[in-house]
Amino acid sequence: MKILFLTMTRFGDGTEHGIYTDLMRKFRDEGHDVYVVFPVERRYHKATNLQNTNGMHILGVRTLNVQKTNVIEKGLGQVSLEYLYMRAIKKHFGKVKFDLITYSTPPITFTKVIEWAKRNNPKAVTYLQLKDIFPQNAVDLGMMSKTGAKGVLYRRFRKKEERLYEISDWIGCMSPANVRYVVENNPEVALRQAQGPVVEICPNSYEIPEQVRSDGGEEIPGQARDDVRAKYGLPADKPIFIYGGNLGKPQGIPFLIECLKANADRGDCHFVIVGDGFDYPRLERWFNEAKPKSVSLFRRLPKEDYDALAGACDVGLIFLDYRFTIPNYPSRLLSYLMGKKPIIACTDVNCDTGTIAEENGYGFWAASNSVEAFGEAVDRMLGSDIQAMGEMGYEFFLRNYTVKHT
Repeated sequence: MKILFLTMTRFGDGTEHGIYTDLMRKFRDEGHDVYVVFPVERRYHKATNLQNTNGMHILGVRTLNVQKTNVIEKGLGQVSLEYLYMRAIKKHFGKVKFDLITYSTPPITFTKVIEWAKRNNPKAVTYLQLKDIFPQNAVDLGMMSKTGAKGVLYRRFRKKEERLYEISDWIGCMSPANVRYVVENNPEVALRQAQGPVVEICPNSYEIPEQVRSDGGEEIPGQARDDVRAKYGLPADKPIFIYGGNLGKPQGIPFLIECLKANADRGDCHFVIVGDGFDYPRLERWFNEAKPKSVSLFRRLPKEDYDALAGACDVGLIFLDYRFTIPNYPSRLLSYLMGKKPIIACTDVNCDTGTIAEENGYGFWAASNSVEAFGEAVDRMLGSDIQAMGEMGYEFFLRNYTVKHT
C-alpha cells in the first residue's frame, strides 16, 4: 500500500520514538510506502521541505506557529493549515495514488485536506486516529461555551468535527469508553455503526521495549538506581511516585497541588513531579513557599536524564481534570507500563484508564476531585506488591499496546 499520514506532531527524520513514528515505521517494515506530512512552525526558521529518509517520505510544511503562541497567531495558523498542507501535498505528492489516508486529532481542521485527497484517490480508505475529542474537551474546561458569543465558535468547530467523522471510513478510538462516547454522541456515526462496525479500538502504541528505550524509564541495577536518587536528592529507602509530562489545564494542576499538600509530610513514600506547561508556575510557587519534605519538583529534563530518573522511581501517576465529560486515555500510561510501573490514575468518572488498570491488576483509580481518594490509593499501593503489579502492567502492554495491535 501507499499510505498518507497527516499529523500535527513534529516528525524529524522518522527515527524518533512516539506513538506515530513507531506506527509509521511498523508500516514501513511491513513493506508499505509511507508518506508523512507534518507542520514546521515558523519559529524553526525552515522552509517547506521533503526528506526521503529511513525508508519514508517525510514532508515538513512551513506553517505559522500553532502551538505555544498567542491566540491570534494560533487561530490564523489553524485556519491556514489546510491550504498550506494541500499546496505542499499537490507539489510533492501530487502524482502518488494512495491506498490509505490516515490522520490524527488534534486538530479537526484536516477536513478539506482529506476531502481533496479522497477525491484524488477515490479507492483509498480514510482512517481517523481519534486522540482528541474537540470541541467538547474545550467546553469541559471552560475554554469554550455552547451558548452565547462563544457558542458561535463551538458550533463552527462542532460542524467540522461531524464532517470529519462523516468522511472517515473508519474511526479508531483509544479505549472502549472512547468508542461508546463517539457512538452515543454522534447519531450519524451510530447509524453507520449499527449497519456494520466503523468505530473500533485503535490504541496508543509503541514498539516493544527491546526495540526502543521507554521514556517511562528502564529498570536499572540497584547501585545505579541509588546513584540516580542521590543525584536528585531523593530518598534511597522509600517508594517513589512520579508524575512526568505536561502540567497544563487538562491535568487539573490545582487538584494535584491539593493532593501534594495533603501528603507533603509523609514519611513512608516520596513524590516526584517533572514537567512543564501552562500551570507549572503555579505549582512552582506552592513548592517554593511550602517546602514540602516529601515532594520534589523538577522543570522539564533532557530525555536521557528523565529516563534515568523515571527508571529509579516505583509508581507512575496520571492526573486529568475532573470536569472532563469525554473519556481521555493518556499516552503517558504506556511509558509507565513499559517501565514496569504500576499506576495511580486520578481522573474524571468518564475516563476508563483507572478502571482498566484495576481490572487488570496494574493500578488503582481515584476521582480527581477527591484528595481523600488519592490518599487512599497511595495507601493501597504501599500495601501492595508494587513489583508484581508492575510486571502485570508490562504484560498487559505486550498483549494490548504494541504497534502490531494498532
